[in-house]
Amino acid sequence: MPESVSAADASRAVTSLRETIRRHEHLYYVLDQPAISDAEYDALLARLKEIEQRHPELVTTDSPTQRVGGGPREGFLKAPHPSPMQSLDNAFDEQALRDFDRRVRELSGLETVDYVGELKLDGVSLAVHFSGGRMSRALTRGDGFTGEDITENARTIRSLPLVVQRPREHSLPAEFEVRGEVVMNRRAFERLNSERLRDDQPTFANPRNAAAGSLRVLDPRITASRRLEFFVYGLLVDGRPMLESHWDTLDALAAFGFKVNSHRARLHGAGELVACGDRWKDKRESLPYEIDGLVFKVDSTAVQSTLGSTARAPRWAIAHKLAAEQAETLVENIEVQVGRTGALTPRALLDPVGVGGVTVSRATLHNEDEIERLGLRIGDTVLVERSGDVIPKVVRVTAQGKDRRPFLPPGNCPVCGTKVVREQGEVIRRCINTNCRARLRESILHCASRRAMNIDGLGEVLVEQLVARGLVKSVADLYGLSAEKLAALERMGKKSAANLLSNIEDSRSTPLPRVLFALGIRYVGERTAQIIADRFPNVDLLAAASIEQLREIEEIGPRIAETVRDFFREPNNLSLIDQLRAAGLQLSQETTKRADRKLDGLTFVLSGTLPNLTREEAAERIEGEGGKVTGAVSKNTDYVVAGESAGSKLEKAKRLGTAIIGEGQLLDLLGPERQP
Repeated sequence: MPESVSAADASRAVTSLRETIRRHEHLYYVLDQPAISDAEYDALLARLKEIEQRHPELVTTDSPTQRVGGGPREGFLKAPHPSPMQSLDNAFDEQALRDFDRRVRELSGLETVDYVGELKLDGVSLAVHFSGGRMSRALTRGDGFTGEDITENARTIRSLPLVVQRPREHSLPAEFEVRGEVVMNRRAFERLNSERLRDDQPTFANPRNAAAGSLRVLDPRITASRRLEFFVYGLLVDGRPMLESHWDTLDALAAFGFKVNSHRARLHGAGELVACGDRWKDKRESLPYEIDGLVFKVDSTAVQSTLGSTARAPRWAIAHKLAAEQAETLVENIEVQVGRTGALTPRALLDPVGVGGVTVSRATLHNEDEIERLGLRIGDTVLVERSGDVIPKVVRVTAQGKDRRPFLPPGNCPVCGTKVVREQGEVIRRCINTNCRARLRESILHCASRRAMNIDGLGEVLVEQLVARGLVKSVADLYGLSAEKLAALERMGKKSAANLLSNIEDSRSTPLPRVLFALGIRYVGERTAQIIADRFPNVDLLAAASIEQLREIEEIGPRIAETVRDFFREPNNLSLIDQLRAAGLQLSQETTKRADRKLDGLTFVLSGTLPNLTREEAAERIEGEGGKVTGAVSKNTDYVVAGESAGSKLEKAKRLGTAIIGEGQLLDLLGPERQP
């Protein structure tokens, strides 16, 4: 849109774009019927964002551009529910369902009762309030009476409309509440756990835990990345049902634009409740998300009111639990896997058994403490549960083996033989040898990344070939590669080989802080590497440093100090340092500070998205001029550099009276960029 466009034209364009984007979000995230490509959707969103940036007065909290979320918050506030979010009583078998129907008939005085059957999604309950047709607040269930306000996180869920549709056949009051379940589907769960395994982070036990953890993180951007879905099943006004029929309520919610689960049924009498439960016993694994049963509700909301509730649960609804997919089998052995940062994870090797239509031969044991908690020994018979989980788990020991023997945690890495360590307060052991073959592939990828040695062209496929053919046995071997060896690899011609070798050559001049980061020392990120290099400007000095000397560095705690000390005590790591020195890498830096550094002694906090600089670029420029960049606003902060969606850091800066500047003012402070 041209710069000279009028405010009225911009407002009309914004309104039109928002309506179009909301329609396509509803088609894609609610109805699963996309009408345009992802690229076309992204173009619409980019267009809207462009206009809003030029006309910030037009930005509203319900705009599609505001779903991504701002910066991290410091905690969640609590708020009361207008009416309690109660639990449900359970029915585990046919007789319990018939007893439920009998009680309903006796208390209501009806001969037969109409019900609605719905899937009991295995997720997290959420109450979302709307005011004037716009989402205003989202609360977790909490204790049923008071929940946590997670509004900013809930806004990132694409299937939750921020503005409600108003079809002609229905009307909505100004204030209303919807209740539903937030779930993570199996595919998103697999993707998330795969990413966490790759980054050597603890995996989530199941999709429900993953959904709960994703909703309660303090950074809404993390929630936005987790692909959560929100299925709605209740509509309340002043804490009471709005319509006379629960079935009609579900239809109305769908008409208002909410995602309502399509697997629901009208049922008549106890016999149909039992039959519905039987139908889903063998169908649960066909769903893209997990369920742990069915929910049966009296359809008439007038009858619901007559039946009322006990102290903890409504009398007009029951949860029919479906048994988890389980099977007994023998633990034949326990093996240990080695992750990217050297984490050793025990895994049970099982006598293959069918669980939920899948043959299971392995199950995670997480760590040594879990093995002890289970009282598990090799040779025991255990109950294994799948229940839709990607990685089966051992539930309990069901029979002790005659010749059972304990699992002995390895004192040395099972791959490279290096002595492993278990840090105080941790539940896992680690191999700290950077050259360990199990760690090599990921270590090379990390070393070559843009923020480390920045070796462009060294991707996953190529690294896999280099490791498989034995051409690279440590990151130092990258500097001994030849054009002939590279050109012989798949998809590597002479030109590609020459380009890669040129990039490797350029990386020899990488400054010391980035070399330290590239080594992959646990807990040592970019900022920590810079701090350490400022105190120890030579790797030899760092290698000889004691924990006490490391602890003297500002922002270096005991955990980081111990990790750094352990890294430089390992002979294989010292050998790697020698190889890198021989390859010509920069393992020292000048200690003389320039007298003309403009930001010496100043502390900055970066918040939000800047128009032109990335956070990494801004931090690098600030630190190059002697400034310090921290992650939290405090009384010692001199400037908060605020960009788009600055979030809680900006609010705290305002409360403390900290100077707030934009990118332009930061560039003025920095002055012209210095040439290397």
